[in-house]
Amino acid sequence: MKLFFVLAMLWACAASLEDLTGKMLTFPAESNTAHVKLNSSKDDFSAVTVCHRTFTDLNRDHVLFSMAISSSSNAFLLFWDNTNKEIEPHVKEAKAEFRGFDYKLNMWHSICATWDSKSGLVQLWFDGLPSIKKYVGSGSNIRGRPIIILGQEQDSYGGGFHDKQSFVGMVSDVHMWDYVLSSCEIQRYLNELNFTPGNVLNWAAMELQQIGRVVTEEKFMSCH
Repeated sequence: MKLFFVLAMLWACAASLEDLTGKMLTFPAESNTAHVKLNSSKDDFSAVTVCHRTFTDLNRDHVLFSMAISSSSNAFLLFWDNTNKEIEPHVKEAKAEFRGFDYKLNMWHSICATWDSKSGLVQLWFDGLPSIKKYVGSGSNIRGRPIIILGQEQDSYGGGFHDKQSFVGMVSDVHMWDYVLSSCEIQRYLNELNFTPGNVLNWAAMELQQIGRVVTEEKFMSCH
């Protein structure tokens, strides 16, 4: 009981609620340790929308977003497959492949992904353009306490990291909803207009832990 109390206190000290508006998380080096854990109390998802912006020069496979539950390390995963030049959403181990996106290096990209358990359909939005919808499985929710991580792919619940799948670069404006965001709301996010913030993860009120070499910085913008 005492050990549990100490661990709970350490967790409380390490986690903090932050307004990250106008900021970015920088992952400056390839590693199998550096990551950011995003905390959420939601543990039952009948639908998911995740949006974020990334900037990288990686010319290899890398993770974009990783959510695991105890029964599935890929409960909701977004992954860039560099060999096939495709973004791969995974939902409870099922996978879809989306090709044809102009995923250029050294520039910001806005990426949103949606999934609905009733239809089993996933869809991507990349820099304002929607993909077709693809089927990954329907009929059951994502249930269980999630571990949500930026910077590493989880091959086990909260771990199993590999440096050659890690993200190196910058991440910003991470939001997550427990429903499928409308196309108009997604367009508003992608165009950086006023939009409904995530009700699961909200970049303006984020509880997070930074582990290893990760730096919070002001997001650099184009000067006019």
